[in-house]
Amino acid sequence: MGNDPPPVKSAVQEVPVEFDLSDRISSRMSSRLSAFGGQILVALACTLGAVILREMTDMFVTAGAGPFALTFPFVLFATLFARWTAGAITMLLSALFAWYFVLPATNSFTFENPADAPRVLVNVLSGFAIVGLAEYYRRVVRLAVSARDSLAEERKLLLQEIDHRVKNKFAMVAGLVRIEARGARSDDARQALNRLLGRVDSIAKVHEALYRDEGGDSRVDMQAYLSLLCNSLRDGVVSQEGIQVVTDLRPVNLSRDKAIAVGLVVNELFTNAVKHAFKGRERGEIRVLLDREGSALVVTVADDGVGMAGAEAREGSLGQGLLQNFAESAEGELEYPETDGGTCVRLRLPM
Repeated sequence: MGNDPPPVKSAVQEVPVEFDLSDRISSRMSSRLSAFGGQILVALACTLGAVILREMTDMFVTAGAGPFALTFPFVLFATLFARWTAGAITMLLSALFAWYFVLPATNSFTFENPADAPRVLVNVLSGFAIVGLAEYYRRVVRLAVSARDSLAEERKLLLQEIDHRVKNKFAMVAGLVRIEARGARSDDARQALNRLLGRVDSIAKVHEALYRDEGGDSRVDMQAYLSLLCNSLRDGVVSQEGIQVVTDLRPVNLSRDKAIAVGLVVNELFTNAVKHAFKGRERGEIRVLLDREGSALVVTVADDGVGMAGAEAREGSLGQGLLQNFAESAEGELEYPETDGGTCVRLRLPM
């Protein structure tokens, strides 16, 4: 039984929560290229895009129409994906291009119409306002995503702590039952405690299978779960060296509650086989099968032992009432097919 872990400390860690083109460019091109160098490259690319769009637009509409309007989408993109520095550089370069090459008089920084000066100033200031608003939005989103990731990480750590504590409790209960079983004075008491130990173990294995699944969808991989359960039963219940345990399990997922019920059925049938099937025999085989038959899932526990002589003996020996309750919990039905030798019990449940 392990010791409980120390309390989990809440820690907000810096995690990459944004798609930053400048960082990606600087990290891929050269370690010497700083983040600022990546921002400049993004700004130059966005400015080039604005210039190309400007030239293409002039082919279909009046030349020089909306000299600054086409730069704003590129300014917004540069700010959101490469920070405010890239957006400001894009705005500055695009404004200089529009002023020199688009506004009359072209190829000059003078104004053919003096009234254009205040209009240019308003457009440029509007562009920088877009940079400011986009940077504010980017930072708000970054903080929100960082808080979400930190909360998810803290939740994961807390779940790991709970998982560890639950495992310890299962181990403690199993240990206490095992001690009582070893000290039992009668075979009946020892067998009853071993059955109880198997039930505890079957539930513990569901817990282990659930928390081994990082997807967190609360469904149990029955192939892994029954494999763990059968190995545990073989090591804890089978005392005769000549008894072999064979499993043939198909990959199937079930809800947690159904999985627990199926595990309890397998535990009961397995321990009954060990107790009754191989009296007077040195060798034997217990088979646990999991397969699909049409729209149904079939779990089979069979042995090649002495078999059961009639329904009455079967009902008394297999604890039919208890098995029936477990089967109903799994929303399934028990079947007892006739076999040439040994005993076979099937649990059929709809998928």
